[in-house]
Amino acid sequence: MQMKMARAGRITAEMKSVARDEKIDAETIRKEIACGKIVITSNSKRKKKIKPLGIGKGLRTKINANIGTSPDCINIKKELEKLKIAVKSGADTIMDLSIGGNLDKIRRTLIRESPVPVGTVPIYQSAIEVARKKGSIVYLTEDEIFSCIEKQAEDGVDFITVHCGVTQKAIQTLKKNPRVMGVVSRGGAFLIEWMVYNKKENPLYEHFDRLLSIAKKYDITLSLGDGFRPGSIADATDSAQIYELITLGELARRAWKEDVQVIIEGPGHIPLHQIAANVLLEKEICQGAPFYVLGPLVTDVAPGYDHITAAIGGAIAASHGADFLCYVTPSEHLKLPAIEDVQEGVVAAKIAAHAADIAKGIPHASDWDRRISCMRHSLNWKEQIKLSVDPVKSKKYRGNSFFTETCTMCGKYCALKLVKDYLKS
Repeated sequence: MQMKMARAGRITAEMKSVARDEKIDAETIRKEIACGKIVITSNSKRKKKIKPLGIGKGLRTKINANIGTSPDCINIKKELEKLKIAVKSGADTIMDLSIGGNLDKIRRTLIRESPVPVGTVPIYQSAIEVARKKGSIVYLTEDEIFSCIEKQAEDGVDFITVHCGVTQKAIQTLKKNPRVMGVVSRGGAFLIEWMVYNKKENPLYEHFDRLLSIAKKYDITLSLGDGFRPGSIADATDSAQIYELITLGELARRAWKEDVQVIIEGPGHIPLHQIAANVLLEKEICQGAPFYVLGPLVTDVAPGYDHITAAIGGAIAASHGADFLCYVTPSEHLKLPAIEDVQEGVVAAKIAAHAADIAKGIPHASDWDRRISCMRHSLNWKEQIKLSVDPVKSKKYRGNSFFTETCTMCGKYCALKLVKDYLKS
């Protein structure tokens, strides 16, 4: 138990590993875990051990890549290829969001093959499997919800998204303040359908202690999901979103009392001028808990380019203190991402995260930029490409010009070459 050990003043092997990777003192890591501002996503009962990953205050901004099947596309081989390209491109974690096929087999295969922490959204499997058997998710029982969570924990999942803030009061808040896009969270929608039909409170909220006991047993990090995240910039920072955030802050404090690590999930679609305020609100309401944002997307008009709209928002959010960026692919809002979409999404998020780390003053973040700049200055194209965020794409654009000193943009009028030659004379 990372939080329990941290509060007892003990520095674990996982804390030491994170400290080495982040070039930060291990005691600092311990202190921030103890107060909930850093988490280490690692299931204590995982069969395949992976390198511990720290997320939170003062650490490098991390990136998550969502993969997984759909009812229209069930191909585990493709998902394994997406896993490989996501990790190769710089993803720090992956989430299995599969909703088609043999969900147990798919998840267990991804966990076995993944060299990075794996997250899931257990309500997906609970709802889909009962719908297959009984025709509708409304027939899901509370025991089925929690047994599915425990099964996934037993499989070795490192963090889970749980939409505990989707409450009856939150639904009433939404009804009183209608939105352009309503509810865009799949997990949130599943729970709302169940709650309205059964006229009951959300089991993940009502029986939060039961959830905590499972998380505690496996040292799983709870990613407290944003079921009311805005799906349009017109809905950003509205009453439903803020009401849910306040609930998540209360639940985070309950989790910490039980030594359970938590991440707070955030929006969504937010215009540029509201991003800083959203980060500040989360950090204040949730007492500095790591903030995990989807993008955020800063405009709604760019289908096919939403990896760019998300990277813009992600860079701003992370520079103001967000800790964990969920990538968005070019196919967002359009279709299940292909392998090339996953790569584009991860690279865009990596650029955003790195730019933010420079702004945040993360130790040694700008060293990478200095190294590539030195290679540019010396016109060392091979090393410049090797150091780039996407060497394959850089090499493709360089083309067949490796044997020329300059590029085809300036040729013999290259500023670097002209000054370099002049200063030599």
